[in-house]
Amino acid sequence: MSAAAAKERLVIVGNGMASLRLLEEMVTLGSDRHEVTVVGDEPEPAYNRVLLSSLLAREVGLQDIGMQAREWYAQHGFTLLAGVRAEGVEGRSVALSDGRRLGFDKVVLATGAEPVVLPLPGRNLDGVITFRTVADVEVMRGFGGGRAPVVVIGGGLLGIEAAYGLARAGMEVTLVHVMDRLMERQLDKQGAALLARALEGKGIRVLLSTETKAIRGTNRVEAIETKAGEIIPCGAVVMAAGVRPRTMLAAAAGAEVGRGIVVDDGMQTRVPGIFALGDCAEHRGVCYGLVEPAYAQARVLAARLSGGVASYPGSLLATNLKVSGVPVFSAGDFEGQGAEHIVLRDDGLPSYRKLVLRDGVLAGAVLVGDTHDALWYADLIASGANVTRFRHDLAFGRAYAEAA
Repeated sequence: MSAAAAKERLVIVGNGMASLRLLEEMVTLGSDRHEVTVVGDEPEPAYNRVLLSSLLAREVGLQDIGMQAREWYAQHGFTLLAGVRAEGVEGRSVALSDGRRLGFDKVVLATGAEPVVLPLPGRNLDGVITFRTVADVEVMRGFGGGRAPVVVIGGGLLGIEAAYGLARAGMEVTLVHVMDRLMERQLDKQGAALLARALEGKGIRVLLSTETKAIRGTNRVEAIETKAGEIIPCGAVVMAAGVRPRTMLAAAAGAEVGRGIVVDDGMQTRVPGIFALGDCAEHRGVCYGLVEPAYAQARVLAARLSGGVASYPGSLLATNLKVSGVPVFSAGDFEGQGAEHIVLRDDGLPSYRKLVLRDGVLAGAVLVGDTHDALWYADLIASGANVTRFRHDLAFGRAYAEAA
């Protein structure tokens, strides 16, 4: 039997950032055990979704958010099927939207997450869109040209990024959020308030504690109506009220599904030979939905697929991003109920820093505006190191604390 015939057939469903990182890790390890086929329902090779708002604002071009060219896949022996949807996993084959079936020995589900569409009256009107893909950006760019303002529903990361991109593209934007603060899963009230003011400074109207009741219009969006009865005229609505892991293929294949596709420390589901990673995966009860955990999972799975031994212990829940041009970092127990808080604030910059201490250990942190020491704080939280020795200098950052 030839070496090529002896290779295991590996199908990777999904061609996002997690999938590509898995391939890159396999290349780094020099793995040559598999005949690899990658199936992605978007026509483009993997791209950086974090930069979609910058693409919308025309701060970068499509070529700038691409991560590897089509030629790269072929150069490393990977077959890329872009613009083809996987519709089912039955037995040891994947059914594709073009009628083909791909047999496999092992399959990796890197199916990502899909935007949540709120069950609002009017959600099917022309002008209602979600924000997740390059195709969505192209539609949103068409909102300009003298049309009415745009309403973005959702004050999490996706909603803020959509609002920022639209505003930078010259559109009038209102951001509507049901909670009392933006990014409530990542920021405390003071940090979120600073971010809201920064957005308002960019011309975005921010409405908090505001629930959308309905989207109004005959054939096309004309306004939204809030639960309080306010009518906000608009020509388009962007729903950015969260995402949910894509689990349908896994469920049909017999894998356990909770909020995401349940995997063990080796990223394998309860079905031997079926693995999952990235936004669609649930590990020890957690769906991260963040880039760094996905990359850590990819390293582990690449090692496993290459015949090595590796285990994913989980990741520190941390956000370290530039949100609409504003640097934001949070990690650990950033609310810190009943704990000691160290707060450093400079409204002139503006900058906000909150550190949460429990029993001499840094338990959580929020940084808005100045995040230069974010990785140091993340390491301190992850290590559980005692910081009592430099507790009084902790808020001023690593260089100052170590010098002191």
